[in-house]
Amino acid sequence: MRVLLALAALALVAAAPPTKRLSVELPDAEGLLPERYGVSSEAVNNNCLACHSATMITAQPRLSRVQWGETIAKMRTVYAAPIDPADDKAILDWLVAD
Repeated sequence: MRVLLALAALALVAAAPPTKRLSVELPDAEGLLPERYGVSSEAVNNNCLACHSATMITAQPRLSRVQWGETIAKMRTVYAAPIDPADDKAILDWLVAD
């Protein structure tokens, strides 16, 4: 009986479609974001450029500090971005600088 169960399990595995590989393309290294109106870009460069290109970041629409805070929280919770919570204020300061 065990042999039949083992053969049935092997048949199921053999009949299963192959898993599809996930491919992720990271942005090209195009340099660091500059200081913005006297606000350091270090926290943005350290936390955001791992997944986003500088062009993508600077092309975003203007958002309020609250909206950017919600966006940072979403990146951390939904997408598991390794954003250091200690950097939130510095990231927000840079994003809303004008």
